Amino acid sequence: MLLYFSEYLMNFDSSFRVFHYLTFRAILSALTSLTIALIIGPVMIRKLSGNKIGQSIRELGPESHYQKSGTPTMGGTLILVAIAFSTLLWADLGNRYIWVILLVTMGYGVVGFIDDYRKVVKRNSDGLSAKAKYFWQSVIGLTAAIFLYKTAVLPAETQFIIPFFKDVMLDMGWTYVVLTYFVIVGTSNAVNLTDGLDGLAIMPTTMVAAGLGIFAYLSGHVSFSEYLAIPYLPNSGELIVFCAALVGAGLGFLWFNTYPAMVFMGDVGALALGAALGVLAVLVRQEIVLVIMGGVFVMETLSVIIQVASFKLTGKRVFRMAPIHHHFELKGWPEPRVIVRFWIITVILVLIGLATLKLR
Repeated sequence: MLLYFSEYLMNFDSSFRVFHYLTFRAILSALTSLTIALIIGPVMIRKLSGNKIGQSIRELGPESHYQKSGTPTMGGTLILVAIAFSTLLWADLGNRYIWVILLVTMGYGVVGFIDDYRKVVKRNSDGLSAKAKYFWQSVIGLTAAIFLYKTAVLPAETQFIIPFFKDVMLDMGWTYVVLTYFVIVGTSNAVNLTDGLDGLAIMPTTMVAAGLGIFAYLSGHVSFSEYLAIPYLPNSGELIVFCAALVGAGLGFLWFNTYPAMVFMGDVGALALGAALGVLAVLVRQEIVLVIMGGVFVMETLSVIIQVASFKLTGKRVFRMAPIHHHFELKGWPEPRVIVRFWIITVILVLIGLATLKLR
């Protein structure tokens, strides 16, 4: 929005040209969303507490979680407001990538909001049924996948890129739609499964978003992409403004979500942020890098799959409890230790993901 205003102001003062630099707008985007989150956060927490919109704790979980009962939830709304406002303010609104990622993120946020609303406001413990939730996730994910496939201009936009090999780019055809669908829906649910401890999901999400933001910036720059042997994707660099907004909003939310949490993210935040990461990876053609950087999300999801499969097939459980962060809690790890160690793992994995830029 302000990008167009700055173009007008350039007629009077050339210094306004600075707003055309992606890095400058990305910095402003992060600071804007961070400021919004820090300002709105206390107000939202008071309103949620006043309306008794608190989290219920399941009885089968670690006993240390019982004291969290009643903690305000649906705090993910704060993250989405900050991201949307900052992105609309600083991004180029003529860029289709921006609208795709923004609409998918908000769409998944609406699905999560309805689920949370039914659980904590209507006191319906089931919330949105699993079938209904998956149906709407699928509708949004499939719509985005088809749109991106139909509007692709360059072959690189739908090719499958394998890191470590600079010349391996596989033409996917319509299977691009299938892959995109599963990446968006799968990542959304993976982040949702990870959101079980104070700050556990939000920090890895911001780190992975920052890492993918670097890929977006480099892919949208013809010289950098050629030097690094990654596909050149015109206009993808604008995504760094969205990534910066997500990072700023995430850090602002962490201010209130860090242990012991004053507010929980809820499905409204977890589903939306997971979908955002999935769309980011698809747009910059780095789905495998997403798996690497988001290794914590992958680990959490696999632990649930393994636990369920093992119990159904053998009647025995592999882990004391799934997702795996609860397994470590039941082994005696204090919650802050689990959280910080998962953060450290994510830092390492994001660096490995970034290293693929040179190892080609």
